[in-house]
Amino acid sequence: MTPRTVRTAGLRTGSAAYDGSVAFTLDDLPIRDDLRGQSPYGAPQKHVRVQLNVNENTHPVPADVAEDIVSSIRQALTTVNRYPDREFTELRRSLADYLQRDLAPGQALGPEQIWAANGSNEVLQQLLQAFGGPGRTVLGFPPTYSMHSILASGTGTTWIPAQRDDEFRIAPETVVAAIREHQPDIVFLCGPNNPTGTPLPIETIEAAYAATHGIVMVDEAYAEFMPADAPSALTLLPGRERLVVSRTMSKAFAFAGARVGYMAAHPAVIDAIRLVRLPYHLSALTQAAAVAALRHAPAMLAMVDDITRQRDRMVKELRAMGYRTYETWSNFVLFGGVADPHAAFEALLEQDVIVRDLGIPNHLRVSAGTEEETTVFLDAMRRIAADQPPVRVAA
Repeated sequence: MTPRTVRTAGLRTGSAAYDGSVAFTLDDLPIRDDLRGQSPYGAPQKHVRVQLNVNENTHPVPADVAEDIVSSIRQALTTVNRYPDREFTELRRSLADYLQRDLAPGQALGPEQIWAANGSNEVLQQLLQAFGGPGRTVLGFPPTYSMHSILASGTGTTWIPAQRDDEFRIAPETVVAAIREHQPDIVFLCGPNNPTGTPLPIETIEAAYAATHGIVMVDEAYAEFMPADAPSALTLLPGRERLVVSRTMSKAFAFAGARVGYMAAHPAVIDAIRLVRLPYHLSALTQAAAVAALRHAPAMLAMVDDITRQRDRMVKELRAMGYRTYETWSNFVLFGGVADPHAAFEALLEQDVIVRDLGIPNHLRVSAGTEEETTVFLDAMRRIAADQPPVRVAA
């Protein structure tokens, strides 16, 4: 979704010693004109018992895995007086090995095709710094991950929104028509899409690549939650030097707090990213933690099966209550038919549950939690449905 526009007047920053005696606001600063009136990204941060609003993995890291990660960090601390490996060699090798599971038979991926950063947001920011910027454009398909347009704005890249098809889908002919109309320098696709969970057909990615001479980026933050037989965009990398596939360890790996995102692309794209990255941008402690977590990939991914079970349970039971649900290949569910999303959001908060109100009329989004968390949420929604019966939403 596009960033929400609000006035910045009255937003004060500074140290705790600032007494507020001078009426000086952000609007008084010589900020870039294109940033005036914008608001920063951020879901509400409220401390409640059941937090299902930001698509985290609500399952904790298994104890034995956590112990190995802590041991690796402890070892890294012995040389933390030195700068970290600027090329994060071991981490790139580990990520390349991990991604083999999603490649086509006979396909290989080397560490020279991998890049990592502090969350996939930094990966995408670096991509826009290298291939976007003033005078260049990036095409996206809202509603989609809101940071796509915010990162475009932050790098001076013009964001061009295009229409989706019914059910929030994007057909090959739809993406081709948008590319021909706007001639973007970069195309951002999100599959599965956030905030809708919608699958992204592999044919749509192929069509987008064939229709442009620019960069095509596929955000696969939720790839591990896709059906096992669904092909990843990684399978399209051979012969497509301008294709980039972004991933994260935040979701399936329960590593949101560690901030590790990465991408796979042609080595020439990786070389371009080196031109804009900050030196030593991945700390030695982050690298050590991520490598250790990847050593335990099977144990970490075992959580995915339980999460998808709870996701599918939410779909089934919300539908039985009268809400409209959509096909989702992610770890969350977008559901429509909510008579008053804000009132439902507040009613859930009163029951110690937080979900996400995205501003999509008559819709809310909920992340799949543990079995207990899912039960609490569904019981709360039944009470809300009794007070505010679901309404019909357009197809």
